[in-house]
Amino acid sequence: MNKKNKLVPGLPPGFEDRWDKKLLLKKKLIKTIEKNFIKFGAEALETPSFEISENIGSFLAEDDANPMSDVFSFKDGDKNLTLRYDLSSPLARFVAQNNQKLPSIFKRYAIQNVFRNEKSGNGRYREFMQADFDIVGNVNPGQANAELCNLISSTLLDCGLKKDQFTINVSNRKIVQGLIDDLKISKDKQLKVIRAIDKLDKPGFGLKGVEDLLKKERKDTSGAITKGADLNDKQVSQILNFLKIKELKELKETLKNPLSLEGINELEEFYKILGYGKNKDQVMNNFCIVRGLSYYDSFIVETNLNFKITNNKAKKVDIGSICSGGSYAKLISRFKGVDIPGTGISFGVDRFLFALMQLDQIKLDNKKPVLVCVMDEKYLKNYYEILDLLRNNNINAEIYLDTKKNLGKQLTLANKRDLNVAIICGENEFNENVVTIKNLKGTKGENNKTFPKVNLIDEVKKLI
Repeated sequence: MNKKNKLVPGLPPGFEDRWDKKLLLKKKLIKTIEKNFIKFGAEALETPSFEISENIGSFLAEDDANPMSDVFSFKDGDKNLTLRYDLSSPLARFVAQNNQKLPSIFKRYAIQNVFRNEKSGNGRYREFMQADFDIVGNVNPGQANAELCNLISSTLLDCGLKKDQFTINVSNRKIVQGLIDDLKISKDKQLKVIRAIDKLDKPGFGLKGVEDLLKKERKDTSGAITKGADLNDKQVSQILNFLKIKELKELKETLKNPLSLEGINELEEFYKILGYGKNKDQVMNNFCIVRGLSYYDSFIVETNLNFKITNNKAKKVDIGSICSGGSYAKLISRFKGVDIPGTGISFGVDRFLFALMQLDQIKLDNKKPVLVCVMDEKYLKNYYEILDLLRNNNINAEIYLDTKKNLGKQLTLANKRDLNVAIICGENEFNENVVTIKNLKGTKGENNKTFPKVNLIDEVKKLI
């Protein structure tokens, strides 16, 4: 092939290969998360990667002129198909489609990849794994939402975090919606306002960033301009004052809109029930969180890490939420015409993984294989007997797959793969029915040991 025509290996922005330690840690996270989902009573559901576009809607969109700009879509005959951008919209379609077969209270979990056509970086990907837990049906909202927070805490602690390393922030979207109604903000501006408020704690925003988004426009550090909600000064001032309030009591004294008070009362009921368990200290008010997805309508939860991570530009940054969600009543009614309430959370597995790789405090059970070296081709049958003996005793093992390479080459491979043990047997060992093992992590000159073959399994287990 002409050198000019050779392909350059690489991935598009926002996509990532994962292997070795990172993939082992990811699999451990998935296993731990799934174990907690099952412990809290959910059953598994798997839905296709693609959905009919109109079925999952455009709840992610921030560009009203191009509502599908944040997703990957294409034409398929007379239908438009979209790669799912979350796991809640497919759940709504599934519940509507199978409602008669499901229990009156349906708890489901799903752990699958989702896709978003957005800017990548700081643990943000265009393809990433979410792990969702939802409760669908007519339930006591306080109980259901307290259960979600108990689940978040239980899962993160089981994943290896300490209590002081994460905070579960909660609010109720009715509080903000009531304020918006009081300020007589027009319908066409409301979603922009909600999304502006939600960015208060996001890196690079703060009160000034939110203020800019509530007014005419915001210019970020790169010079890019985001069109604002174009509110008047009085509306902006009252929203900013609201964002400075931290306690429910003060909020109750300040806001008088019936919808806001309903949201406050629901939070008080939530805290009462949460207090029956052991996780109340992990949860705090944060009235600026309203979640960017437009289908949430009441309870909101967002979980943040209490430590910074290093991004790809070697800067310390906040990674954002690693587990978020909330309550929704209208998502399923788009199909059924009847409100079927639901509430749920979603762990951003790959974002969480990005942070944990840097934290490096979680022990991995990485059982590397034992390498059976091939010293002489005429003893190949004997080497396979040793290989089978190891595997039959549940010891990961492999044989060197080239009879022509010398021992040095074989041990170089073992060291590059960070293996712990190599078995080295030649003519003397087979004649005397003994085995030599090399402790690849041991002290040079003291790391070879020869013993009767009958002791092979016990001796290997000491080193793995």
